[in-house]
Amino acid sequence: MISCPSRLAIAGLAGLVLTTGCASSVTLNHYTLSSHTTGDSKTPQTEAFAQSVGLGPVTLPEMVDRPQLVLRTSAHRVVLAETHRWAGPLKIELARVLADNLAALLGSRSIPSYPQRGADHAEVRVSVDVQRFESILGKTATIDAVWTVHWANGTQRTDSASVQEPVSDESYDALVAAHSRALMTLSQNIASTIRGGAAPHPLP
Repeated sequence: MISCPSRLAIAGLAGLVLTTGCASSVTLNHYTLSSHTTGDSKTPQTEAFAQSVGLGPVTLPEMVDRPQLVLRTSAHRVVLAETHRWAGPLKIELARVLADNLAALLGSRSIPSYPQRGADHAEVRVSVDVQRFESILGKTATIDAVWTVHWANGTQRTDSASVQEPVSDESYDALVAAHSRALMTLSQNIASTIRGGAAPHPLP
């Protein structure tokens, strides 16, 4: 006859096996943001920018700086998509895509992003503060950002943009693709500031 403690132990072991089996069957989906070449942009730049450019730091709200995709479901509610995650840290993903886009738009071979070697010593340094990175499945991808460009002569300029892209369907792939398009538009705005879309303002 099996004692009560033994029965409890067997039941606990069976539960553990079932839990482990369920956990092992969960599939994690990983996503990466994509950069776009100059040929994909709406305002391609043909003249190479003469000065070296360094990007960073790139910051974003802690709420979205996590492995899972964060979805907004209402004005006061967000949910974590536990099985849908970024392939790498979102902050690094953003910096990589912005650097690749800017390199294409400015005609540069490559643009180092902080903390890579050379980012701090470039002739033109760009810091980007992503203040809003909002994802609404099947609807919109929104990025609000403020960036500051520092020129080697001591001048600087701060600009901002709010970019919203429609999401073509209710898939996570479509949502990430929309964020990639939004990043390209943001990159075009940053490139315009770097090229001196308006005269930079000297520091006081």
